[in-house]
Amino acid sequence: MADTRATARLSQGSVLKAVLSLAIPSMLAQFVNVAYGIVDRIYIGNLPEIGSVALGGVGVCGPLTTIVSSFAFLIGLGGAPLLAIRLGEGDEKSARKILANALVMLVGVAVILTLIVALWGNNFLVWFGATNELFPYASDYLKVYNYGTFFALMAAGLNCFIIAQGRAGLGMVTSLIGAVSNIALDPLFIFVFDMGVKGAALATVLSQMFSAAFALVVLFCKKDLVNLSLGGYDLKLALRMLALGISPFLIIATDSLMLLALNSVLANYGGDMGGMYVSAATIMLSFMQVVTMPLGGITSGTQPLLGFNYGAGNVERVKSSQKTIALVAIGYTVVMFVFSMFGADAFVGIFNAEGQLREISVRFIRIYTAMIIPLALQYAFVDGLTALGIAKLSVVLSMLRKIVIMLPLTLLLPTFGGAEWALYAEPIADLVSAIVSTTAYLIVINKILRTRQQKLQQYNTSK
Repeated sequence: MADTRATARLSQGSVLKAVLSLAIPSMLAQFVNVAYGIVDRIYIGNLPEIGSVALGGVGVCGPLTTIVSSFAFLIGLGGAPLLAIRLGEGDEKSARKILANALVMLVGVAVILTLIVALWGNNFLVWFGATNELFPYASDYLKVYNYGTFFALMAAGLNCFIIAQGRAGLGMVTSLIGAVSNIALDPLFIFVFDMGVKGAALATVLSQMFSAAFALVVLFCKKDLVNLSLGGYDLKLALRMLALGISPFLIIATDSLMLLALNSVLANYGGDMGGMYVSAATIMLSFMQVVTMPLGGITSGTQPLLGFNYGAGNVERVKSSQKTIALVAIGYTVVMFVFSMFGADAFVGIFNAEGQLREISVRFIRIYTAMIIPLALQYAFVDGLTALGIAKLSVVLSMLRKIVIMLPLTLLLPTFGGAEWALYAEPIADLVSAIVSTTAYLIVINKILRTRQQKLQQYNTSK
């Protein structure tokens, strides 16, 4: 049975308190998830003699590992808003059915992805910009990482359904278990057992396994939650979940496309500096993850508040919640913008980057994060529409930023000003997409909420 205390927090009391109770644990959980990749890169960057090259090799794996993780959110963030809406309607049976379908989908996708990467992983690395110098390290990392695909999808995907039930604290624990394990195991496998990048990948696999095990135990055994069960499989429901999850999937998966484009442009236009530019971009994108993943934690972690009240027809609480979520997201990006301008050098230093690599990495970070404050609105309103089940518009707005604006600019700008001009595609896309998404949301939201109220009134009248 769903936790009545958690659902009461979603439907009653202070909106700010409800937002923060979901946003803070979800944000911290994403900080912890960022630690998976960053801790690996910190240790790898500190490997004697080969650190900077090995770091670039692991950076080339980034697009592929991002694509893998995006499938967890295709299913998790596609089903979780539906589960929250059903709980708001008081339909726990349907919520349980959603969870059962999600489990089967996660298992199936994990098996398929593992086979694809095993067969064609090295080809992907070449396409993603692995030079002869970087390829051996990228290949070693990816081969081991692929063994953990199942655990990665189960941990991230199932955790969405824990958070969707108003239990963001438990969701944070799921991530924390993995991060603490990774931090502890990395130096053991990398340095003590002298496994290098293979050791970093193995530490990540084991850490994801621990997180997945915890999420499974919680959803199978915890009695105050909607539990995992078998049966009730429904193709129409599965397709509905995928339709709703396509927006967060594209946001995350197209990061891989952008990484591919950026690495290729930096390598091709960078000349003799190409390898160093790719290494600097790896550090820069690690910082960008510190911005965007916790930001996504705020806006996706608070989706249960929007979805539950939308399901219950509480229109004013939906509006108030969305406004508060946007303000919290802006507050976070303001802090991170200040840090990017004045603390980038300290961040770069933890990767053992010195001399020219350090200087380039700091410059890259400051360019790339120039418009992260308006980016908060893009995240808040796109995830807000997803929480209300408005899949088509959220997909269009997601595609706008990455595919329509950012990708073409990444490829075109260097033809005018050299490799580093590719970096300006990010701030331009962030600003334009924020303006468009905010405008679109303000135009459609009142109609969406009125339609919801009318449907509920018709349903109650017919009962």
